[in-house]
Amino acid sequence: MDKHQKRRITFLTIGLIFLLSGIEYAVILPTIWRYLQILEAPPYFLGLGLSAFSLSGLLTGPLFGLWSDRSRATKHIILFSNLFEIAGNFMYFLGYSKWLLLCSRLVAGVGAGAGSSIFGFITRCTQADERASVFAAIMAFRQAGLLIGPAFNMFLRLCDFKLGPFVVDKYTSPGIFMCVLWTLLQFVVLAFYWDVPSADSAEGGPLQEEVVLLEMNEEELPLVAAEEDSVHRYLAVHSDYRPQPVRCPSKDHDPDPPTKFLREEVVVLLTAQFITLFNQTALETMVTPMTQRYFGFTELGNSLMYGACGVEVILGFLLVRWLSSRVADRVVLAVGLAICGVACVWCLIFLTDLRGGYEWELTAFIIGVFLQLLGLPFVAVSQVSLFSKVTAEKTQGFSQGVRRSVGGLATILGPLWAGGLTNNLYVMLGMMLALLTLITVSTTPSASGVHLVLQLQG
Repeated sequence: MDKHQKRRITFLTIGLIFLLSGIEYAVILPTIWRYLQILEAPPYFLGLGLSAFSLSGLLTGPLFGLWSDRSRATKHIILFSNLFEIAGNFMYFLGYSKWLLLCSRLVAGVGAGAGSSIFGFITRCTQADERASVFAAIMAFRQAGLLIGPAFNMFLRLCDFKLGPFVVDKYTSPGIFMCVLWTLLQFVVLAFYWDVPSADSAEGGPLQEEVVLLEMNEEELPLVAAEEDSVHRYLAVHSDYRPQPVRCPSKDHDPDPPTKFLREEVVVLLTAQFITLFNQTALETMVTPMTQRYFGFTELGNSLMYGACGVEVILGFLLVRWLSSRVADRVVLAVGLAICGVACVWCLIFLTDLRGGYEWELTAFIIGVFLQLLGLPFVAVSQVSLFSKVTAEKTQGFSQGVRRSVGGLATILGPLWAGGLTNNLYVMLGMMLALLTLITVSTTPSASGVHLVLQLQG
């Protein structure tokens, strides 16, 4: 088997990992609300349970990323992290108390921390011009899991038997089901995952060496370029071209700054990551109680709804994959932020004064969810791709860990914010709209942060 086949199969295995993460989310989220109610948990435990998973990923993501940067290997990291997924889902299956349920999501979240190593691996194994397409395809696998998950819920909800001393019903069955799937994944990773060499070393040759030299010299470029210089920033690399070191005109510039994450373009992308995930998870937390209260949805209704959402998001990622080869990442980011802004305004107008029993309310609810999910693929793919281009390749695992930690912080605060404000949607949605306005203004051509991002290729 040659290296190209190994690379393809490895990417498919990564897609399977993301597929299982989507399935886990889809089979647990529609039932966890009622599960907690049966265990006599107070309402705020819903936000705690959803945030616990993200908290573990937030803490372990940079550690796994640093591990992969130093070892230049991710296979053993994935195998190790999956053990936590197996253990966490088994604890969810046991479900003796609300506290064990909360701890189960904490343990399972450790396994999600390996995502930073995987994103770093993808960055090292892809060229800049194909990276957005690969990211879009991998993320589409997770959304496919969100689509398939409700189908599994169709039969999981029918479970009603005992496995030794343990009760298997529609609330505990998702835990044992995911435990089995993550165990099977261990064997798949062992057989079909290779730590293939990076794109630079795989291609080799004088041309690639010159590209690497150019990237090294770009580390020494000033963070803010003059207007007349920005036009000539992107040069074609020919075989007779030898890039020369570029000196910064500022005597205070450090060619290897110890705090690269304070660069303006990086801060803009991290802020976009935080705000979009904060808003997304806040709306997800709000959806289940709203459908139960105003529209009478059961677990089956919620599962069907999440299935329909999965179809939409998969189509969105396929659209972004197609667009990424035709337009710049920064354009995709701007479109995504605009759609998210429209979605938030729509929800603020039509969903803050529901009474239940009116057909137009369900229609308004569906449109709001549709718009919110439509903008998600645009923002998710573009900010990941742009972030991989403004951070160093040699520390990509740690950088992606920091990015995912920022996202994890958003997915912790989002449910906590929404969980306590389901009865006061004006405040909840008003804050979300304010955050979206902030990042949209930051990404306008007149803002310094986006002036830097506009200098990126792709």
